Amino acid sequence: MLATAILASFATTVSADCSRAFLKSATDAYVTAQTAGQPSTFSSLTASNLTYKENEKHLDIKTGTLSIPITFDFNRSVHDTVQCATFTELIAATNPHPYVIHTRMVFADEKATLIESIVTDEGDWLFNATGTLDLVTPEDWSPIPEAEQDSRAVIQAAGDAYFDRFGNTSVNVPWGAPCYRVEGGLPARGEMDGEDCVMVWPSTIIVPYRRYVVDEEYGTVDIFTGFPGLDRTQGQDPMPDSHLFRVEKGKIKYAHTASACVVNGCGLNGTFGGGFKRRSFGKL
Repeated sequence: MLATAILASFATTVSADCSRAFLKSATDAYVTAQTAGQPSTFSSLTASNLTYKENEKHLDIKTGTLSIPITFDFNRSVHDTVQCATFTELIAATNPHPYVIHTRMVFADEKATLIESIVTDEGDWLFNATGTLDLVTPEDWSPIPEAEQDSRAVIQAAGDAYFDRFGNTSVNVPWGAPCYRVEGGLPARGEMDGEDCVMVWPSTIIVPYRRYVVDEEYGTVDIFTGFPGLDRTQGQDPMPDSHLFRVEKGKIKYAHTASACVVNGCGLNGTFGGGFKRRSFGKL
């Protein structure tokens, strides 16, 4: 919890406020550049000291996935005007090479100083771009009326509770209907208990390295993490992971995940530390 607080405080202090209009133009430009596979068209928005990463590996922006033309069936971006940061979710189900990509960008003086992406495709955790598209498309992520918007603290706390619960059974995760999350390309369902959603969790996994993008207008928080795999005896690196949450009236309504494996099967072998068994996946 202390590490999470330090990271959140650091993220808030290193970036200045910026306008939603600028951030929206930046995410539009990013999607255009990725669709065309032409990072040069985004160069006017990148700082000279840009850090570009994919799946936690430092790469040259000119030769990474951003240089590959990809036809996307779906994209969604959210904008954090306090941290001057953005998050973009991209789904390419009908592209010859399917992808699901989650990208976080951080800006200073209207230049991107960090672009980090979770790029998932065949072989990554529960990857199924078609399934992801089918599940995500019907959801309602429309703007929340200002009078009904949760605070940044409430929205981020809901996402943090989700991850904190992996290592502490006493943590209450504020989850409501419809009581499922899009895990890779499959729906992981819980059970409703009154107005609360009850999910299956393991209880011995600490999830560190959290980086946030919070957008009160859409009730969203995306959290980039390093997710420990099951087999940590072989020095397995944490798997690059992004979880996007929609929070309404303090409760998680939707959650989308993208996790890039660093070993075959993400070292999970069909279960997640004794919880999240495959039996929890099924049709909605």
